[in-house]
Amino acid sequence: MDQTIRKLIERLGEAIHESVAESELIAGVVQEIRNHGFDVLLMLEATIGLNELASEETAGEQDEEDGEQKGAFTAQDVHFLKSLRIAVEGENGET
Repeated sequence: MDQTIRKLIERLGEAIHESVAESELIAGVVQEIRNHGFDVLLMLEATIGLNELASEETAGEQDEEDGEQKGAFTAQDVHFLKSLRIAVEGENGET
């Protein structure tokens, strides 16, 4: 991965952090929890995945070759959903 992309990913991480840190809604809920006698430690993990874009023509040929239906989940989609403990219907007999 080249240096430009690495810097952009860092900027994205910083932007996500700032969004959470400056959110009035989050600050309000945290304050409510503190008002009930608890301290709050908020730890978030963001996973950023990159896929190099292919031209539409190449992508269309790839879908036909793979036999994938338009709108079907990719292996990465399924992995992401499973990481959130969301079952994907039809995946390895799961519902």
